[in-house]
Amino acid sequence: MSELKRTPLFDVYKEYGAKTIDFGGWELPVQFTSIKEEHEAVRTKAGLFDVSHMGEIRVEGEDALSFLQQMLTNDLSNLQPNQAIYTVMCNEKGGTIDDLIVYMLADQDYLLVVNAGNTDKDFEWLKRHQSGRVQVSNVSEEWAQLAIQGPLAESILQELSKETDLSEIKFFKFHPRVKLGNVYALVSRTGYTGEDGFEIYVESKEAPALWKAILDAGKEEGLLPCGLGARDTLRFEAGLPLYGQELTEDISPLEAGLGFAVKLKKDSFIGAEALRAQKEKGVPRKLIGLEMIDRGIPRHGYPVFADGKGIGQVTTGTQSPTLKKSIGLALVEAAFAVPGQELVVEIRGKQLAAKAVKSPFYKRSK
Repeated sequence: MSELKRTPLFDVYKEYGAKTIDFGGWELPVQFTSIKEEHEAVRTKAGLFDVSHMGEIRVEGEDALSFLQQMLTNDLSNLQPNQAIYTVMCNEKGGTIDDLIVYMLADQDYLLVVNAGNTDKDFEWLKRHQSGRVQVSNVSEEWAQLAIQGPLAESILQELSKETDLSEIKFFKFHPRVKLGNVYALVSRTGYTGEDGFEIYVESKEAPALWKAILDAGKEEGLLPCGLGARDTLRFEAGLPLYGQELTEDISPLEAGLGFAVKLKKDSFIGAEALRAQKEKGVPRKLIGLEMIDRGIPRHGYPVFADGKGIGQVTTGTQSPTLKKSIGLALVEAAFAVPGQELVVEIRGKQLAAKAVKSPFYKRSK
């Protein structure tokens, strides 16, 4: 077996009681206290996550914008420095290579933040299609990434920022150089939990000191270090896709309900022809929410039936810590993607009743 990768924060995990697991070749904390406790902290107070395993790819040069317009589904033409945008990278068949966030650092200078398990694949895909005056660099090892999420995230982080008013950083905007204690960081108002909060990019060597400083600043407010378990239940309740489950190279962004990030009217991009055809004919499958009626928890890969026939499968499911219900996301034939549709989920050989419901399951109050 190959040795697991570790983030710059690995050595401080044990100080906070982390239980680590193998996550896509990385040794990462699944929890520090308990998944439910960490989930609740983010929904009501705040949680701090180490997401340094995420990949960072720099794209710069005179043709950087035109290159990215060809590679990505969203339209970057109106993006300004210090703004970010969510987008998808597709293959020629319209399947999803990855979903990612693009940060515009300066004119013709972009930082792509990609899913950890896809970093090498994404980099190779970009390099394969590289053309014109563009430089593509995998800079993942230079960066560490922390995420503070929850209704108290801003007030806690503001304790460390004496020079920048964090309330001025609006959703999907960022400040390229915020002094947090003794560390300078790129601070972005983005996240993966359905709550308000920030994602913080720092030099790898600075991450342990900043992690400790943020936890100290939020101790009185109930800030908790959080692991992958809570990150998954939080993003799932908020209807945010996880690559490898709601998105794969065989699932298009239109099927996954990400049409808002697919701009078919812009100049052609890889996968556009297939996606246009899909939109014109109607997507064959749709991602839906489902709620169990019978007792049971729908898990990834469990088959879903309607009217006695197989129509798809569960992509993610759990007992929702917030709603206290067994719920799931499922990719099913489009004809059955109607709220209220009676469904059956096969759980451990048993046919259990469920129904289609609207998602996301959770939206924070403003």
